Amino acid sequence: MAKGQGFNPLGPSQWLSCRWWTCWFRVELTIPEAWVGQEVHLRWESDGEGLVWRDGEPVQGLTKEGEKTSYVLTDRLEEGDPRSLTLYVEVACNGLLGAGKGTMIAAPDPEKMFQVSRAELAVFCRDVYRLLVDLELLLGIAKGLGEDSQRSFQALYTANQMVNVCDPARPDTFPVAQVLASRFFGQRGGESQHTIHAVGHCHIDTAWLWPFKETVRKCARSWVTAVQLMEQNPEFIFACSQAQQLYWVKSHYPGLYARLQEFACRGQFVPVGGTWVEMDGNLPSGEAMVRQFLQGQNFFLREFGKMCSEFWLPDTFGYSAQLPQIMRGCGIRHFLTQKLSWNLVNSFPHHTFFWEGLDGSRVLAHFPPGDSYGMQGSVEEVLKTVVKNRDKGRTNHSAFLFGFGDGGGGPTQTMVDRLKRLHNTDGLPRVQLSSPGRLFSALESDSGQLCTWVGELFLELHNGTYTTHGQIKKGNRECERILHDVELLSSLAVARSTQFLYPAAQLQDLWRLLLLNQFHDVVTGSCIELVAEEAMCHYEDIRAHGSTLLNVAAAALCAGEPGPEGLLIVNTLPWKRTEVLALPRPGGAHSLALVTVPSMGYAPAPAPTSLQPLLLQQPVCVVQETDGSVTLDNGIIRVRLDPTGCLTSLVLLASGREAIAEGTVGNQFVLFDDVPLYWDAWDVMDYHLETRKPVLGQAGTLAVGTEGGMRGSAWFLLQISPNSRLSQEVVLDIGCPYVRFHTEVHWHEAHKFLKVEFPARVRSPQATYEVQFGHLQRPTHHNTSWDWARFEVWAHRWVDLSEHGFGLALLNDCKYGASVRGSVLSLSLLRAPKAPDATTDMGRHEFTYALMPHKGSFQDAGVIRAAYSLNFPLLALPAPGPAPAAAWSAFSLSSPAVVLETIKQAESSPQGRTLVLRLYEAHGSHVDCWLHTSLPVQEAALCDLLERRDPAGHLPLQDDRLKLTFSPFQVQSLLLVLQPPPN
Repeated sequence: MAKGQGFNPLGPSQWLSCRWWTCWFRVELTIPEAWVGQEVHLRWESDGEGLVWRDGEPVQGLTKEGEKTSYVLTDRLEEGDPRSLTLYVEVACNGLLGAGKGTMIAAPDPEKMFQVSRAELAVFCRDVYRLLVDLELLLGIAKGLGEDSQRSFQALYTANQMVNVCDPARPDTFPVAQVLASRFFGQRGGESQHTIHAVGHCHIDTAWLWPFKETVRKCARSWVTAVQLMEQNPEFIFACSQAQQLYWVKSHYPGLYARLQEFACRGQFVPVGGTWVEMDGNLPSGEAMVRQFLQGQNFFLREFGKMCSEFWLPDTFGYSAQLPQIMRGCGIRHFLTQKLSWNLVNSFPHHTFFWEGLDGSRVLAHFPPGDSYGMQGSVEEVLKTVVKNRDKGRTNHSAFLFGFGDGGGGPTQTMVDRLKRLHNTDGLPRVQLSSPGRLFSALESDSGQLCTWVGELFLELHNGTYTTHGQIKKGNRECERILHDVELLSSLAVARSTQFLYPAAQLQDLWRLLLLNQFHDVVTGSCIELVAEEAMCHYEDIRAHGSTLLNVAAAALCAGEPGPEGLLIVNTLPWKRTEVLALPRPGGAHSLALVTVPSMGYAPAPAPTSLQPLLLQQPVCVVQETDGSVTLDNGIIRVRLDPTGCLTSLVLLASGREAIAEGTVGNQFVLFDDVPLYWDAWDVMDYHLETRKPVLGQAGTLAVGTEGGMRGSAWFLLQISPNSRLSQEVVLDIGCPYVRFHTEVHWHEAHKFLKVEFPARVRSPQATYEVQFGHLQRPTHHNTSWDWARFEVWAHRWVDLSEHGFGLALLNDCKYGASVRGSVLSLSLLRAPKAPDATTDMGRHEFTYALMPHKGSFQDAGVIRAAYSLNFPLLALPAPGPAPAAAWSAFSLSSPAVVLETIKQAESSPQGRTLVLRLYEAHGSHVDCWLHTSLPVQEAALCDLLERRDPAGHLPLQDDRLKLTFSPFQVQSLLLVLQPPPN
């Protein structure tokens, strides 16, 4: 504790320390006896954010940028009150928005120093303060309503009268001026006035221009001030999102957390959002989005007695079309955001509307017409909220979120006083201090005429976040896979072993790390270097612990089965797979084997000398021509590379159809100049397309790698620029319908954008992109401004361009940015922004993408399964002791349209024998599907995404099968109760 430390005297304006340090000050003060009867403040100003501690507890945040520069020592000093006391002030060496120099998003300045510029006692004149608030609001009304308004002149005349009667040297004149103001503000508006629901709010980015540990302190500084406001203003309501931040405060500031719970019981502190953090709305997988709500809603229920009914996501960079279904499955009916007002090209046409997702699920959506989640209660903001509302006539209510945000700070007493004064004043909308629940209740009662928006809410800005910080993107994708695999194997081990304990606590910790990194300024790469480094450490923790848990589960899964010692080949996907796998052999060597593993099960590793599978399929043939070109052929596709490594031909052999457009080459790397207008790490501007420069390889660098049989490959080197280079191995496996491009890049650029292009011999006005639990189509043309604004979009594991009977799919293992313009499929690989992290993407990168020509639709051709297989490789796990002699499958499905995405232990039964299965319809069709299982299932039922059983959801088990019926893109969750193990 700071009390036990040594303190040195601080001189006037003395420099403190450099960024990210925390300094403590002991403040010993004595209030003059002459100030009895007065309100006394400690005035404190510093470059860094401060927190006042009194009697061992935090009591007030102090932030110059957040207009909190004083702490009320006493609202009235009475005779006999102690006039001497000791406070402690904790000052962080960073401001509300980090420690940059110059622009807000500049990288932190290593030389930046901080100082305390003011520390003094002062008497606060409350009457003068009230007059200043009134005069400010009157001036705002006069300006805002304009010369054509009678009410505007009344406001100006009232202010003039107040100035005339008020003598600063005579406090007895203040009440006369106050009566004039009260008379004006007491004149009421009509019943038809628009109602503004003013909700106290404090958006705190969980990490952005400051590290995670600073966010913990930001929460304390901001929320303890909100507690003071709640104490002083019983009508003031404060909405607070992000369970992670509440968890931090509970751990580090238990006294403050207890106060928050107390005010939650009073209805003044309102937890909102339902998620662990305010995640990005594009990049996390569908399952990760479900876990955001699962972890968040369970936390809110446990800590505050109820779940959230609204998804609170003010600041994110786009909104997946599957979010409405995920919300509804997690008990959420309402959605609030604000970022749509940032659209670069087209103004979004609504502020209150129904949002309909891929499967038809609908939520009531609202974003504040004032275009901000950090209002300050001015008349200008209040009027803007009404004037800008695009749903006039359809609804008469809107939100007004007030309080300093992004870096915290939150509401101030001045903001509350402004809004109270404007409660019901003629000429203005009605203003009421309200709650999210009251807001949405009013919107629902007015919802009969609301419009519906179908599909994704695409943000026409910040499209560089799909690519920025490629290592973070890779870590996210890999860790989503690792946790999927660990949960699956652990669940199956529980089902087959009475000794194995499901690692519920460890998995919760790992999931929470991943969910933390999916905050909208972390997974997107729009954070400072220190945050990126922390994120990479989190991913490494997940990889390391996940690997250990995988091995333990695999050992338990095959325990007691007879067979030779060796490797266990595990398939964590819900379909049978036959693939080439590099198996570890004694001495550290590896050998290729063609293995067949059943759906969600395992098989023993084949003997090193086994070549029998080769007889069943055509081996890969590799030929290098005299001109240096290389052809790879596996009987399914034929790939031809020119001497520089570009793809000159890709033929689907069953139909003889060429996939590469005539006169072009595929696998063409291209560089663009990438200089956004302002938001460097966030944005890619459309004008970058005008700077396209193909990266030309040098003939003769292409060489044969693996010579054929089970696998054939060729590799080449490419000098991207004097500072950056690329090497790539192009791989074709026996029986594989796609060609892989294993890529290594050493990247050292500034404001450049690297992509790879594939011009297709396919014509279609729409391309299809995978999203969470499904896919959607976007135009390949720029007919309208809405189409043009999507020059850079996001996808997950695959993009497909198809015409009737034929198509070309581009798969990837860790990339998200993509586009299809005309007939050219493009995958965004690397960027080089310099703010807020000057080192973004610099260094070595490894990634894989693949190209798959196909006959018919991408659904029937198996593109979805191929992309899953690329992202979920077969696992070769050591089998301690005897490995199973025979293959085994836990689950399989009768329809390729349905994907069994997740198998985990039920949250309500962490060590019991209840499994949760999550499935979704992936093709966009109505389908009946049989789920087969070899596990001893005792009972099966439908449940929601929070694992709450559907009372009417009992499923009859028929010969180890369950019949499920899906509508397009529907997500279903099941509870499977396993039979108790035999004694």
